[in-house]
Amino acid sequence: MKRREFSRALAALTTGAALSPSAPAAESKDGGITDVQGVKVGHFTESRRPTGCTVLLFEKGATAGVDVRGSAPGTRETDLLNPTNTVQQVHGIALSGGSAFGLDVASGVMRYLEEHRIGFAMGDIVVPIVPAAILYDLEIGDSRIRPTAESGYKACQAATSARVAEGNVGAGAGATVGKMFGMKQAMKSGLGTASLRVGDTGIVVGAIVAVNAVGDVVDPKTGKIVAGARKPDGSGFMDSMARIREGYRVRADAAKNTTLGVVATNVVLDKAQATKVAQMAHDGLARTINPVHTPNDGDTIFAVATGAIAARANHGAIGAIAAEVMAQAVLRAVMNARGIAGLPCYAELRSRG
Repeated sequence: MKRREFSRALAALTTGAALSPSAPAAESKDGGITDVQGVKVGHFTESRRPTGCTVLLFEKGATAGVDVRGSAPGTRETDLLNPTNTVQQVHGIALSGGSAFGLDVASGVMRYLEEHRIGFAMGDIVVPIVPAAILYDLEIGDSRIRPTAESGYKACQAATSARVAEGNVGAGAGATVGKMFGMKQAMKSGLGTASLRVGDTGIVVGAIVAVNAVGDVVDPKTGKIVAGARKPDGSGFMDSMARIREGYRVRADAAKNTTLGVVATNVVLDKAQATKVAQMAHDGLARTINPVHTPNDGDTIFAVATGAIAARANHGAIGAIAAEVMAQAVLRAVMNARGIAGLPCYAELRSRG
């Protein structure tokens, strides 16, 4: 089945929104997660070394779920997203570099939201609910410089529903890929975003991701590696999985990774449905990153439903679309990255070829 036909089939599964059988799934190459009504995104990018944070704000609240597939995660407030737990909505999500130190970013987001009286009402008290996740980028530059609560606050101040900056920004500022054989053979990655409008239903699904994987990034259309571990002489790619299949002895210190993402939709979902969407969105990582979800990654995806349109949808269809836009966002993250000293980017290797 061709991709457009697949998208039509998914759209036909939706409920509460009209869809003509002949209506195509319109996809904007410049789309992003802020195409989903009710989502604002802001970055803080540290100027002293490559690191930063990215904040998503939901000023009217949003239902959320989460799924962690990597074995080395760093997270905050993810237990609240369990469908059996009391809190039903979140008000922000923070993605950050800086390893576990970067979890401080969420405190700055909470301060910003509290000042704007956005949060879970407890009488006269407002408690903002801000789940967070971090990636490891401490090996680039001075590791004592990492995102802080103030970084999170500044990212909130910068948050907008306009087009999202991609590449070496926010949580993707220090992101790298292809680290199976050490940083000397790795490449620069970054942050990417994508969206898909589902026919004429009014439904939008978007994704944003900071790609900091130990594995290689593959274009699922061609099966070719677009960014990853390079040969020692820089002449091409090692192909990490091919080397593993051959019994190549990989480095033991590759535990410095993690891909972080958020998928969002404007339909109404409950927490259990949002959790399922988060699970399915990981398929987008599996299609583009190889290997993925390793013991050396903390891969985490949040799923958010803003309910900006009244339509309820088949959450399985939303999850399938979320996987597609997540795969697109991963490719955009590496293709929009800029190289830094010792870490070339996709555009530089492409120009040499």
